[in-house]
This record gives sequence, structure tokens and C-alpha cells, in this order.
Amino acid sequence: MYSFRSLTRAAAIAIAAFTIAPSQPLAAQAGGNVVPGIEVLLTDSIHLIRGKRVGLLTNHSGRDRKGTSTIDLLFKAPGVKLTALFGPEHGIRGEAKAGEKIASSVDSATGVRVYSLYGDTQVPTAEALNAFDVLVYDIQDVGARVYTYQWTFANTAAMVKKPVIVLDRPDPIRADRWEGNILDPKFSSLVGQFPVALRYGLTPGELLRYLVGTKLISADVHVVPMKNYRRSMWFDETGIPRVNPSPNLRTLDAELLYPGTVFFEGTTATEGRGTDAPFQLIGASWMTDNAAIAAELNAMRLPGVRFDTATRTIERGYKFGGETIPMLSVTVTNRNEVRAVETGIRMLRAIYARHPKDFQWRPSIDRLAGTDKLRAAVEQNMVDALIAQWNADAARFAEQVKPYLIYR
Repeated sequence: MYSFRSLTRAAAIAIAAFTIAPSQPLAAQAGGNVVPGIEVLLTDSIHLIRGKRVGLLTNHSGRDRKGTSTIDLLFKAPGVKLTALFGPEHGIRGEAKAGEKIASSVDSATGVRVYSLYGDTQVPTAEALNAFDVLVYDIQDVGARVYTYQWTFANTAAMVKKPVIVLDRPDPIRADRWEGNILDPKFSSLVGQFPVALRYGLTPGELLRYLVGTKLISADVHVVPMKNYRRSMWFDETGIPRVNPSPNLRTLDAELLYPGTVFFEGTTATEGRGTDAPFQLIGASWMTDNAAIAAELNAMRLPGVRFDTATRTIERGYKFGGETIPMLSVTVTNRNEVRAVETGIRMLRAIYARHPKDFQWRPSIDRLAGTDKLRAAVEQNMVDALIAQWNADAARFAEQVKPYLIYR
């Protein structure tokens, strides 16, 4: 078990092109045999919660390698009393649509009260705060600032004034890569709560260590680390069975592209929701020149990706719902080379330049970007300068997080 008190020495890690060079990990390695925090808790660190009333912030992705829910594991653990469940965006079972409000309820399998943190309130109520002695967090995130789970937890951890335990999980798109700008606090929201890089290269436990260590939040946070994890691992190299972390992130490639293609949520083009490949398909009814756009983007030779044309009929309830529209398909050709944030910015500029009237910004774009400079750069054809600045931001963030890293 690691805590802020016990892990204070900075990791000796070499940075090259924002990438941590491989070195010996904390624990002996066994390829494809990463043990998630929930299993480590139950075998090595159960004393942290034994005899206490436990609140659990989790969803469908909180489970052991056999697929057993963390809810069930803690409910049945000897000497542990699970007294409260907390559900983030998409709900405790991960089935609700993005942005859909979630009501509080009772878990049918255990009878434990479920308090929604994505409904009328996004922080625990007074009733909820009185229902537990220690808060446990077990959710698989995607290593991108624009995800809401980690900020729901950070806000909750800062509020509860009780011990908080993170059951650590992998950064699925490698924890040794950093991309994008550091959020401007003026644009803080649940899709970017604190000033971290867009692709932040941290596990959930490391992210909370960073937030506390830099005094962005005040909380008594303990991390139960994984075993056999290396920062350079992709999720499919860990041996942990994949569960879609949210309804529209269905592949590891989609998660890798997400820190860049998510920008299209803040535009009148579609980010691919309502298709078979969200965040890998980008389109609009007016993008009839998709072949020319794909050719232009391919000519840029952006690392690790290829652009093709596609056509999809969009599911009702989403942008262009019920319409069959032209789209761009983004294929990952070398995942170790992909620069997702730059890819998203280049796509924005290419489409905007050809469709300045049809392509419009939605109010959410500045929250997603964590700045209002993305819009200006796309409109003024200044994306080269923006990308250079954001690369510098990423390098700076990589240095800032060094003292809070757990794994090598």
C-alpha cells in the first residue's frame, strides 16, 4: 500500500520526446499478468477497510480479472461492511448515455444505497457523507483530461474529509506519453477540472497523488497499486480483460484517438456517436468533399494514422440522427507513433478551411479544449504555433508529475 506519506521520493526517470525510457519496475514483471488494485487490496491491504463502513465510487469497469464486480467483492469480504455506493456519469452499471442525468437508487444485487454523483448533485449529500467511514474508488479511466470519472472522484475526495483509497488501474493508452495543453483554470468543468495535460500519462492513483501533492485538492488519499505494471504498457498488454469504460469508447484505438477527436463534440460535425465507431468516424451532411479532405490529411503524413472515406446512417438521438452522411474514417496504423491531439487539431483546421459557414463551434468547445485558443488558431490558420505551444505544455507537465509517479 502506498500513500502520500510513504511515497515522497521523486522517481528517477529520463524524459525523451515526452516518453519515459523503460527501466526496472517496482515489482517483478510478468508480461500480461498485471494485478489490478482491487485484487491487491483483498490479498495484501484488507486492513485498510476491515471493520469500517465502506463507501464505494465505482461502475461496471470496477472488477477483478475474473469479471467479478468490485461491488460484490467488497460486499462479501469478511470484516468489511459496504454501506454506500456512488455512481458517476453513465451510472453504476455504465449504461446511460453521455450527459444523461442519473437518479439515486438501491443496488438490486446487494440492497446497498446508490447515491448518484451525476444527477441533481455532483457531490455527495449530507446523508451520503454520513453513510461511510472510508471511501474507495475503482474505475477504469482512459488517460484523457476530457473524461469525467476522475474529476467526479477528485471533487468527492476533496469534500469527504475522510480517508480515500484508490484501487489503481492502468492508463490504457500508456502512462509514459503526454500530449496537449495544460488546462487554463478559467475553463474548468467536469470535462477538465484541474490544470493537467490533455493526455496526462498517469494512472488514477498517480493523478490523485499529483492533485494532492500540488495542493490542487486537499484529501487523505492512499493508493493501492497494481502489481506487475509498467508505464509503457498498452491496456491489451496487461492481461486484464477489456470492458468498455463508457458506451462510446469501444476499442483501444478509439481511446487512443479520443484526446483529439473529442474536439468534434464541440462542433456541428459529429464525433461519430450513433455509429459503429465513435471517435474514429468524423462527419457531417455537408462534408461531401470527404475524399479531398482525406487526401489533404494523408498528405500531411501525420504519424501513426491514415484517413479514409466512409458513409454511415446515424442513429436517431445524435447529431444528424436518421441521416446517411459522408464521413472520415481514422485508422491507427502504428499506435506507438500516434499524436492524437495534433491529429484532432489538423482535422479541425482541414474541415473548417473548406466549410467555414457550415462548420460551427458549440459552446462546449472551450471546456473540451481547456482554453479559447484552439478556436482562434483553427479560424486564423495558426495551428502550427498552437501545436508547438501545446507540445511545450506537455513536456512541462511531464516534468511536474515526476515526484508523484508510482510505476516505472
